[in-house]
Amino acid sequence: MANARFEDLVDTFEFLDDWEDRYRHVIDMGKAFPAMDEALKVAATKVEGCASQVWIVPTVEDGTFQFQGASDAMIVQGLIAVLHELYAGLTVGEVRGVDAVAELSRLGLNEHLSAQRSNGLRAMVERIEETAARAA
Repeated sequence: MANARFEDLVDTFEFLDDWEDRYRHVIDMGKAFPAMDEALKVAATKVEGCASQVWIVPTVEDGTFQFQGASDAMIVQGLIAVLHELYAGLTVGEVRGVDAVAELSRLGLNEHLSAQRSNGLRAMVERIEETAARAA
């Protein structure tokens, strides 16, 4: 089950003709994503397994999942924004029910990301899923 905002993103990707346009859209999403407080960029929030520097701070408030994130790479910052569209605002139970691999494959990301970027994306998803599992 995907968030309604993610469904809008899938529609946008279907509208965009080629991967170059989609890639630019992901980067633009990252540029528009709210900046994370520098004080949160610490070892405990750093996501290991990414080629670039990545920090994810997931939170659950009143049963609703949210997260902040940041990266020093534009495309990865965009991938954080994509994950935000997929997960933010869902209940913990809904987060646990998301098949991230299937949902992200609807965007064609798995076919166009390097192995390192794919590993990093997988590590970010794992951090999100672990947070939801602990909150359940």
